[in-house]
Amino acid sequence: MYKIYDVTMPIFSGMSVYKNKPEKQPSFERVQSGYVSESRVRLDVHTGTHVDAPLHMVEDGPTLETIPLERLVGSCRVVDLTEVTDGITREDLEKIDIQQGEFLLFKTKNSFDEAFNFEFIYVKEDAARFLAEKGIRGVGIDSLGIERSQPGHPTHKTLFENDIVIIEGLRLRHVPEGNYFMVAAPLHLTGTDAAPARVLLFEGL
Repeated sequence: MYKIYDVTMPIFSGMSVYKNKPEKQPSFERVQSGYVSESRVRLDVHTGTHVDAPLHMVEDGPTLETIPLERLVGSCRVVDLTEVTDGITREDLEKIDIQQGEFLLFKTKNSFDEAFNFEFIYVKEDAARFLAEKGIRGVGIDSLGIERSQPGHPTHKTLFENDIVIIEGLRLRHVPEGNYFMVAAPLHLTGTDAAPARVLLFEGL
């Protein structure tokens, strides 16, 4: 038997969005014709749990559909960093035995926030450089941004330049540290800088 953890943020009107910006709120319209109901959604591609594409921070960078599904489906490791304050540093990551090709999911204090926290835990530039040196496959974090308060967005750029996949907006509160099989399936959008994703972790598969 295996256990499934759904680590995806639900999408609804009034949900937590980056910096509480009204323009980032999803909106829903239901069109009713007799007993037939259809819904229309207006959605920022960085809503909730999502996969970033390099175009997000790199001028004329690759778009979402260029990320192979093989990069998003496979083994991953949840790393408990709930003791970290402010941001994840190289020193924090040096304590972890990181292997080349790993997909790391960082569980921090963010997973326990119900509303958007302007002081969310993020991956600092020196930590991003360390991950690049280690040659990881991808990194996920439980905040709606992988960095904050860094002019020029060096964390994003370092990771993208080293072909590291970025997942933001994970919900890892109830997920123990350890190894899992991950299925991260972004909407099959083309030409975009991100897409919302359903992310499932399988334990014991």
